[in-house]
Amino acid sequence: MSTRKTTLIYALPIAVASLAVGMVLASRLDLTPASSAQTIAAPPMNSAPVTGPIDAQTFRNIAKATDPAVVYIRTEMKAKAQDLSDFFGGRGGGNDDLFRRFFGGPNGQDDQGQGNGRGNRPQIARASGTGFIISKEGFILTNNHVVEDATKIQVSLFGDDDKFYLAKLVGRDQLTDSALIELVEKPTAPLTEVRFGDSAQMAPGDWVMAIGNPFGYTYTVTVGVISATQRSFRVTDGRSNEMLQTDAAINPGNSGGPLLNARGEVIGMNTAIITNQQSEGNIGIGFAVPSNTVRELLPQLRQGKVVRGRIGVSVAPVPREGFEDFGLKSSAGAIVSTVVPGGAAAKGGIDPGDVIIEFNGRPVSKYDDLVKNVISTKPGTSVPVKVVRNKQERTLNVIVDELDLEAEQTQTQSRNNNQNAPPPEQTGAGFGLTLQDLTPAIARRLQVPTGQSGAVITDVDPDSGSAAAGVRAGDVILSVNRRAVSSASDAGRELQTVPSGGLAQLLLWRTNPPGQVFVPVRKD
Repeated sequence: MSTRKTTLIYALPIAVASLAVGMVLASRLDLTPASSAQTIAAPPMNSAPVTGPIDAQTFRNIAKATDPAVVYIRTEMKAKAQDLSDFFGGRGGGNDDLFRRFFGGPNGQDDQGQGNGRGNRPQIARASGTGFIISKEGFILTNNHVVEDATKIQVSLFGDDDKFYLAKLVGRDQLTDSALIELVEKPTAPLTEVRFGDSAQMAPGDWVMAIGNPFGYTYTVTVGVISATQRSFRVTDGRSNEMLQTDAAINPGNSGGPLLNARGEVIGMNTAIITNQQSEGNIGIGFAVPSNTVRELLPQLRQGKVVRGRIGVSVAPVPREGFEDFGLKSSAGAIVSTVVPGGAAAKGGIDPGDVIIEFNGRPVSKYDDLVKNVISTKPGTSVPVKVVRNKQERTLNVIVDELDLEAEQTQTQSRNNNQNAPPPEQTGAGFGLTLQDLTPAIARRLQVPTGQSGAVITDVDPDSGSAAAGVRAGDVILSVNRRAVSSASDAGRELQTVPSGGLAQLLLWRTNPPGQVFVPVRKD
């Protein structure tokens, strides 16, 4: 049985040999943003419903009108050579998450398209992708991963395939995988710019067209439909984007190209595909960033930086069954799992176990709503946050911090690389957990605050509800259903009072990173 993987799409159209490799990744970009005071307002969009018949000339006309606004992008970057198995999951790598590899890591190939598979010698890697012109002044939208870490960006225009114009990075955004570049060298002929449609108007079944440069085959046109909208697409731990899903063929090299509606208007930017173990190419599941998402960011991209809000919490959905245990009337809301020490939420008085039901006057129907509302709030803003704690509503005021996504990712990687658990001891607790008393020596090793008592979880049954809820060996139970516990027997006794099918609200101490974590666990 093949394993499906999500991967960002690249291409290396350097030579026939490069097609065997096909992908080069890049990580963070250090090119200096432009210092010009010129700004770009969000381009106008047509929000009228797309109506009318589709005939034999429709897609031909769209391609003819839009091709001149689509560009072929090639980049150079410093990279480390990798064995081919690192890219395609061969020789024991079949379970690798290629989305993570191609979005974040500094891998690549040399300029002959061949990785030596041995050392970490810095080399020049070449990659390619697609973009589209959004203004006649030479501004071009593309994916962040197309130009990320690039030391040189060149652009080829339609009808002039042999000439490449130098371009520079203006601004980028890792969260939406979008980047704005500008032509440094400009052609003498006027540039053609795209027209924008309203991505919010799109619905499953609507016709769409993709234009791009898959595997170096420039200006390839593919046609399909919108398969789904608002498809949640994970970017990093705890953060995702809502994407348009399409079955229009998208392959490595289509990255950054336009997805067009039946009027020839841009309604998305092609970004990622699902592949399987047998093929790294199209299998009919592609994703595009909605055009409305990118349009709204353009003024900030022009300034070189996208600013977002952060309050410093991890959240989880409210369970569909057992929401009454939290004092809620429905499963709407977001359960606070962790609170970053010293962060905005901690300063505002938010605790693990609180359920956020309203942020800045807006109801939180699901936890994704909270994330979107927070990141769209200007840092420094004081906002009211309504929470339910101990089945009572209360309103807290939180001053929003600024999100540093790259620092957040670094901290996440550090946590994942430092998973240490104490050796197991046998003390039955009833939830698939094995517990032992928290001794002073264990408390020091787990960085538990001085004077704190509890029960150490030394083993978690992988088939238990505790494992499914994310409870780990090495966690320390501080309270069960808001009742503090001082020993393994205390914790076991409280857990035993929970009826079968009931919910235990656990407040845990977790070492990586140090802090309290709230986890609801249903008893089998």
